[in-house]
Parts: sequence; C-alpha cells; structure tokens
Amino acid sequence: MPPGASPPASAEAWTWENAAAGAAAGFATVATLHPLDVVRTRFQVSGGRGCYDLPPYRNTAHAVYTIARSEGLRGLYAGFYPAVLGSTVSWGLYFFFYNRAKQRYLQGKDDQLRPVHHLVSAAEAGALVCLFTNPIWLVKTRLQLQTPSHHTSRYSGFSDALRTILKEEGWLALYRGIGPGLLLVTHGAIQFTAYEELRKALIFAKSRQTRTDNRSCDDSLNSIDYAALGAGSKQRPGSDGTPKYKDSWHVVKETARHEGVRGFYRGITSNLLKNLPAASLTFVVYENVIKLFKAAKEKT
Repeated sequence: MPPGASPPASAEAWTWENAAAGAAAGFATVATLHPLDVVRTRFQVSGGRGCYDLPPYRNTAHAVYTIARSEGLRGLYAGFYPAVLGSTVSWGLYFFFYNRAKQRYLQGKDDQLRPVHHLVSAAEAGALVCLFTNPIWLVKTRLQLQTPSHHTSRYSGFSDALRTILKEEGWLALYRGIGPGLLLVTHGAIQFTAYEELRKALIFAKSRQTRTDNRSCDDSLNSIDYAALGAGSKQRPGSDGTPKYKDSWHVVKETARHEGVRGFYRGITSNLLKNLPAASLTFVVYENVIKLFKAAKEKT
C-alpha cells in the first residue's frame, strides 16, 4: 500500500500480508548478517566490569577471524535460533501493528498521512513489539556471549536457556533491559518516518518524469530503489547468572565511571556495518514480497 494512500477494501487481509512480508524480511536479514550481530554483542561487553571471559578483539575483522578460527561457524552463528525467531516475529508484528495504526489514522482524513502520523504509528508498533519480544532478545544475547572457555551457566540452546532463566531467576528476568528497549523505539520511529517520506518523494519525482500518477510510479519502484531508501532511512547479566547492573541508570553511571565516553560506543563499527545493509535488505525483501502478494491477488 503506497504511503498516505487509502487502505484497500480488504484492509485487514492486507495487514496480515504486511505481517507475512515483514516476517520474511526479518528472517532474510538475520540469516545474512547474524555474524556481525555476534561481533557487536561481544564488543559491547568486552573491556567492561563483567567477567565474560572473552578474548580481546582489535577490530571487527579481527573479531570475525578470531571467532571463526576458535569457534568455527557455530561461534559466528551463536544465538542464531532465537535471533531468527526474534527477528521474524518482531518484523512480522512490527509491520502488522504499523499498518493497522496507519489505517486507523487514515480514517476521516483526505487520503494523506503526515509525517507525525508515520512517527506515532511506528512508535506505537515498536513499543508493542518490544513488550512481546524482549525475552527472546535476552536469551539471544546470553547465548552469543558463550564461548568454548565459558563454563559457568552454560546453556545448551534456546529452550534450555529459557527454562533455566525462568527456574533460577523468575519471569521478571526475561524483561531485563526493557527500559532501554522502549527508549530505542524512537530510533525505529524516526527510521520508518524517514523511509515513508523518502519513498513518497521518490514516487513523486518519478511521476513527474514519466507524467503518470503516483500509484503507477509506486509499482515501478525496484529493489535498488528500496535498498537506497532503506539505507537512507537508517543513518546485561554477568557470566555467573547474577545481574551485572542494578538498572539502566546504574549502567550509564558505571560505564561512564569505569570506561568513559568510549565505553558507550563499543561495537559501533560492526553495528554500522550491519545496520545499513540490514535496513536495505529488510525493505527490499518486504516490498518485493508485498508485490508478490499484490500480483497474486490481481490474478485471482
């Protein structure tokens, strides 16, 4: 559905198709870029106050090489199953909630959503997804921090980690880090607002060049367009199972005290290397799956 356009007659069906396309996009992104996520996670906890027993990494390339050499492919894809589950569920729910919110704001309006509507819709979707998926991301992070030399609180896999955390720490442990997660919703909201506005501008520019209406130009957008739009829109506990920090504010204070400003930017290189292509890939897969659904509907 073009941004700002009226929802189709079968709006509810399209919402579910948005969810399916989002899930496919989430799966493709994780399957392709998971090793960089592992590197980012390990950089973020290395050199701090926790005893994570991680080898020293000089940079992203050295981290990838070291993990591959000492742990093999299994190490580069540590926490892969919860990451796939989390990303597939997250993006599926995100696009579902996001499009439902946009349809709600479209009611009574003149077929045009303003940037503030995209911002609020994305923030609303992000908050709901965060509440649903925080336990999955917590388990994924713990699995990514396990190395061959890390023998304490060893988890054999996703289900074992989930059972162990629930048994030893209670269900509230699954929601550690929910505060920062909800704060990061603003990042996704800004990204989606930028994507919608850039997409709208590109469709308008193409319609002027070809002298056709916006809907026809929307159908003419290709994977390169979606990749460029996606990239352009994107510019924990200790190893003994006990919390390393009391709360989010404690994390900020202790990181600043012991590591300085540099501590807040650990893993930024691998994060940038992951996020720009991830944003492009997510929207390329999403938009192309939506096109497949649209083509299938037109044939029937």
